[in-house]
Formats: sequence, structure tokens, C-alpha cells
Amino acid sequence: MSKVTILSAAIAAALSCSAYAQEEVKTNQEEVETIKVVGQRGMLMSALEQQREADTISSIVTNATIGLLPDQNVAEAVRRLAGVNVLDDQGEGRFISVRGLDPELNSANVNGVRLPAPEGDTRAVALDVIPSELVESIEVIKTLIPEMDADTIGATIRINTISANNREDFVKVQALASYNDLNGETSPEFGIDFSRKINDKLGVAGGFKHSSRKTSTDNLEMDGWSETDDGVVYAEAVEYRDYDVTRDRTGVSLTFDYAATDNTELYLRTLYSKFDDLESRRRLVFEMDEEPSTSSGDSVTFLSQDGEISVRRGAKDRYESQIIKTFEFGGETELKDDWEMDYAISYAEASEHEYRTQDPTRFRRDFDDTDELSVSFDYSNLEFTPFVANSPNVDFNDGSIYELDKLEIVNGLADKQETTLQFNAEKEFELAGDAEAEFQFGAKYRQNEIDTDVEIIEYSDFDAYTLNLVSEAASYDLFDIGPVPAIAATRSFNNQNLSSFGDVERLVVDSALDDFNIEENILALYVQGEYETDLLKVIGGFRYEQTDNKMTGNSVDGDAETVSTSSFENDYSNLLASVALTYHLQEDVLLRAGFYQSIVRPKLSNLAPRLETNEDFEVEAGNPELKPYEANNLDLSIEYYFSDTGVVQAGLFYKDIDNFIFEREFGPDDAPYNGVYNGFNFEEAVIPQNGESATVAGFEFAYNQIFDSGLIVGFNYTYTDTEGDIGERTIVLPSTSESTYNATLGYEVGDFSTRLTYSYRDDYLDELGGSADEDRWVQDQVKIDLSANYNVSEDIQVFAKIANLNDTDYVAYQRGPDRNRLLQYETYSWTGRIGVSVNF
Repeated sequence: MSKVTILSAAIAAALSCSAYAQEEVKTNQEEVETIKVVGQRGMLMSALEQQREADTISSIVTNATIGLLPDQNVAEAVRRLAGVNVLDDQGEGRFISVRGLDPELNSANVNGVRLPAPEGDTRAVALDVIPSELVESIEVIKTLIPEMDADTIGATIRINTISANNREDFVKVQALASYNDLNGETSPEFGIDFSRKINDKLGVAGGFKHSSRKTSTDNLEMDGWSETDDGVVYAEAVEYRDYDVTRDRTGVSLTFDYAATDNTELYLRTLYSKFDDLESRRRLVFEMDEEPSTSSGDSVTFLSQDGEISVRRGAKDRYESQIIKTFEFGGETELKDDWEMDYAISYAEASEHEYRTQDPTRFRRDFDDTDELSVSFDYSNLEFTPFVANSPNVDFNDGSIYELDKLEIVNGLADKQETTLQFNAEKEFELAGDAEAEFQFGAKYRQNEIDTDVEIIEYSDFDAYTLNLVSEAASYDLFDIGPVPAIAATRSFNNQNLSSFGDVERLVVDSALDDFNIEENILALYVQGEYETDLLKVIGGFRYEQTDNKMTGNSVDGDAETVSTSSFENDYSNLLASVALTYHLQEDVLLRAGFYQSIVRPKLSNLAPRLETNEDFEVEAGNPELKPYEANNLDLSIEYYFSDTGVVQAGLFYKDIDNFIFEREFGPDDAPYNGVYNGFNFEEAVIPQNGESATVAGFEFAYNQIFDSGLIVGFNYTYTDTEGDIGERTIVLPSTSESTYNATLGYEVGDFSTRLTYSYRDDYLDELGGSADEDRWVQDQVKIDLSANYNVSEDIQVFAKIANLNDTDYVAYQRGPDRNRLLQYETYSWTGRIGVSVNF
């Protein structure tokens, strides 16, 4: 029986939540039977109720949804919300894109505490760090009001962990097994969630989750696309990569809620999440110095006598650990005369540690003699390029002919810390008739610091070290690529023989280039007013944010191997207005409108004052003078809640953005630098710049309903049109998908529940090249997931889930003038999970 058949049978027999649990409560000395609705019906009712009561245009996913779908992490848990798509890494959701916009344009927080990104070069938080089981709900908030941080254009991602305030006493234990089809590996997962009222004043809630996921990826990458004078198109480099990845996640959340007095409630909220990523890669690389010797149709042939063909067989052995920690202490106090205040102090830390990564261990043979090597590539299939190699005088797959080129060992640490103090006060007023008003003001101070430190040591000159000493056959399903370094054998040999290398060098230039420090202090003040009647709610006001930056980075000369340090200071302020309106056209029909101004501060690696140059006068640099994105945003939507489990909604959005950021290539005569940047002369430079203006316009539609029969139907669609002016041409904004949609079909009856989901995102511009033909695009993608659950009893549930059932691939390409040209292809296959959950 095939693996697919086995897993499908398990799903057919598996089990899920339903709407059934009953409990007895006493009201007015009489016993009343209350139905507590859980399962798909319960999660949809909960999400719709929260969305309906929200002051902003939002989409929400609750814990029941997260537990039901085959989601490994927070990023994947929101994949099915309207206007949301997810950018994957190694087949797993990592960054959230809202309305097709770059994840850098979002902000994220846990229980109100801002999350710094573990990676050193970005502000976008990779939400695959946080296990989805620790989360009570996730809100994707698409409009702003003055009390909210203003640094978002896409959305604010608000992650709420479980709390003793909104849970009855419970303990839930969960155990799973995960299976990946590509590598045939089974991985364990287990966790526990709990909530308990210790006494009338004190409650505690939290959870623990650990998972170890083993996956594999078959990869093909091509680079240096060129064209001969005869019109033959070819790639200068072709790589066949075989990945094995082990990702361990450990997450702990703990919340204490304490009723200090009748008027004051205090809380302590903590979260710890650790994400260990062990990546092993073997690869075969062809690099050609000259044009193809011959061509025929979609095939080209390179001959060693016409130009050197370098063949490299190498290994990457990387261990990387990311940690996010958040701590928040705060409270709420009711004062006299209808005044209320809340206050909090919080600390968040995110770090990424790359520990003694061996990348690469590279073995090399250069073929440059007559009849030494010919290699042909067939470009007829965009998604795969096979090769045929012929070497009459040597065995092309003999490991002894590939000598060690170099070994590099990398130690790197990026550490970010953010301390926040905030205070808010509000007063309610009763007006004439049925009207109410509220006045609110507050302040927030955020102190951020990021520090990166990288050390790279290169080992070479070890003539006796050849591939055959550590080789194995690659586990590469796409093509036979011959021998590659075995990871365990290579690691062991390297560690035991470091003293045998003839040349050991600390790469000062490469190490210093990635070292920088940025201090950022943000002071925010706001005033906000609210007016509400039975039909209308209006919230509006102003927010002021003052930003002060201190930045230190290194300028390095790659040829002279010199390093100089430079520091910059920059400050700016923004006064931002916003207003949100909710109007009840009918009791169940809501019209919403939101106008807000917002900013997004530059990406950290772009802002850092670092610069690299070489003997060819080529410069790659950061730009500490970058201005933040500034945006005027307008949203309109209408929502019709035709039942407790049914809604249809539609909306329009428009964004006018100034100072959007992109990387631009400059020649020696291009303004404003005219061949000189920060005292370095250049012939070619890549420097991040502020674009002139950009616009984003689109619409959203969503429909969700659970029928009395148990049928569940959901569908949402988002269309996004973007345009940015970068001077010499107009582009769509990077990471923007024009169309995204999600469809859900499920069924829930009695103790059985099942759900099939279909997610689609359009192709998008990933990176800008020197011209439109050199831009990097990512192909459109479809993902299908399936889950089934069954309640064995009131307290025991078993379930089965399959992610990426359709084995979707990742394809990046250039839109060449003649045909699309492959840059990267990856395939992952499907992952299945089977488990049991027990409530105590």
C-alpha cells in the first residue's frame, strides 16, 4: 500500500472537534442548560463576533481554527484570511504578506509587545518562530487608529496568547507524529496547554510546545543569463542542490492575571520561543567562463577548449538558532469620574545565532584543456534543466579528481532588544439622547538596539584532501548528479584535521562588512476621541512620533583589505492623522471607513552605514540617509452578518506612498553621486534609494458560512494593483501579488469534522535587476491542505492532517525578451500529521 493511501485511510478514520459540550450553570437559583459551541462552528462564531465588534477593518483567526488546520506556525495559521498570503522558505510559511505587499510593511506584536525580527538585516518578523498552538487568536488589523503604533502600511499582526481571564479551568495534552513524503522521515510533536483559577483574585494560563520537523528539498538554481551575438541565450552558472532540513521548535507561554483591588487588575505575560534550524546542503555546480560552443534548439553545449569550465562539488553544514523572548508587566485601573488608565512596561529580545557553520566545504576541478570536458544543458523545460557531461580522459564522477578548494567556518550573532514604556488614559461621557463619547490620550517610549557580529575563517591549502575521502551518492530525486560530500563524514574530517590546512585566514573584510550597530529611540504621543450612538461610531485623532537613530557600520576595501568605521545620526518626526467610522445600515449590515496616515522605517540592512568596494570600482552600500515610507491610506468596506455563522463582506482600499525604498544601480555619471559615494570612487554602485511615489489600489471580497446540514463554505479574494516610480521606469512594488484567493470546503456533523482548503497567490516581483529583463519574479502558487478530526469522547480527540497535498513547487525566473529564464526551482512534496489531544 502506498504512503498516500495509508495517510488517506488515516484521514478517513480520523476525528475532530464538533459543537457538542454541555454544562450546567445556575442563574436566579434555576438550573439552565447552556450549549458551549466549539469546533469549526465555534471558531467561526468567535472570529466573526470579534471582527464585528472591532473598531478597525480586521480579519481574525481563533484558537479552534489554528488547532484544526495543518499549520506548523503563526505565519501558516493566517494563510486563509482575506487579503493574506504567506511567503515560504523550504516549503514552510515564514513571512506574512497582506494585500500582496512586502512583509517589511507589516508590524507584529505579542499581547501588545512589539516583536523585533531575529534576523539582523530586516524588520519583517519571521513568524515561523512561534508555534501556532500557543496562540489564543491572531488579528490582522488593516487600518489604524491613533492609539496604535503608526509604523505599518500592510497590516498590524496582533498575536494573543492564552489567558486565564477568557478560559475555564482546563489542561490539554497533545501528541503528534509528522511524516514528510520526500525524505520518508517521521518527526515527533507534543505539547500541553492549561488555564487555572488559583483563587478569586489570581489566575494562571500557559502552554508548552515542542516539535521536530525533518524535511527535504530538491533545488535547481541558474544565474548569469546572457545572450551571444547570434542570439543564443544561456546561463553562465548552473547549480543542482540537495537539501535536508531539521527544524526544532520549542515554545513556552505563561500569563498571570491578578485582581489587586476592586478597581485594579494586574498582569504578567511572558513568551519564550526557540527555533533551531539545521540545514544540510550538497550541491554540484557548473560555472562557464565563455559562451556556448554550439547550440541546437533549446540545448547548448560548452567545450573546455573554448573556455574554462569549473565544476564544484560542495557541502553546507549550518546550525542556526533563533530565539524570541517577551516580558510584559502592566495593569488597568478604574478611577473616579469615569476615568480609566492602563500602563505597561515590556521588554522583548530577538536573536539569531549561527554557530560554527561550515559553509562551504568546496571541492573543485577546473576543466580547460582540449577534449577534457563537454557539458550540454537542455532549457526546454522552465522548471528543470538536465545536463549531459562527457570527459573522455577522466571519470567525471571520480571523487579523487576534485581537490579541496576551501573551507569556511562562520560564527554570527544578531541581537535585538526593545524596551517599551506606555501609558493610556480615557474618560467616558454620556451625551444627550443615546450618544456616548470617550476621550483618550497616551504616550509610548520605545528604545531599540540591534547589534550584529560576524566572524568568517577560511581554511585552504590541503592537497591530500579530495572528495573521495568523504563522498556519498546524492539523495537528489530530480537527476543523478554523482558524488557529493557526506555531511557527517565531512564535518568529522574537517573538525579532526583543522591543523592540517596550510593556509588559515580570518576574512576581516567579509566579517567586518556584516558588523553594524543601530540604536533607535521612538517617542509617541496621541490624542483620540470617540463618538458613538446606536447606529454610528467614529474614532479619530492624531499621533506624533519622533524617531532618533544612531548608526555605526564599516566601509571595507576588498582588495586592499582595509576597514574603516563610520557613524551617522539621523532624526525625524511625523504628525499623523487617522479616523475610523462604523455605521449600521441595518442591524446586521455594517459600513466601515478608515483613513489613516502611517510610516514604515527603513530596513535595517539598508539603513546601516556599511560599504564594500573592490579593484573594479564596484560599490555595494547601505544608505543611512534613507527616509521612511510615508503613506496616506483609505479603506471602505461593507459587512453583512446574515447569521451567527455567516458573513459576506467586500471592501476597497487605496494607498498613496512617498519615499518607498528600492535598491538602485548607479553608473559613474548618474546623479546624485556622479561616481563618488562616501568618499569612494565607483564605476558601478548598488545603493538603496527612496523612490518618488507609489500607489496601491485594490478590493477584497469574503464569504463564510456554516449551514445547518454541517456543510462549511468559505471563499475570499483580493485584487491588488501597485505602481512605483523609480525614475527610469515604473515598476510594481516588490513582493506584491495581483490576485490572491482562498477557498474552504468542510463538513461537521456529530463528532466528525473535515476540511479542505485551497490557497492561491499570483506571481510577484521578488527583486529588482538592472533592467526589466533582469528582474526576479516568483511564479504563482497553489496549496491544498486537508484535515479531519473525530471526538472519541468529550475529552479525547484524534486527528489527521496533510499540508501541501498537491505537492506545489517554488519557481523563480526572469521575464526574458524571448522566454522565461529559470533562476530557482524547489520541490518539497507533502507533509502529513497524525495525533491525539486529551483534555483533563
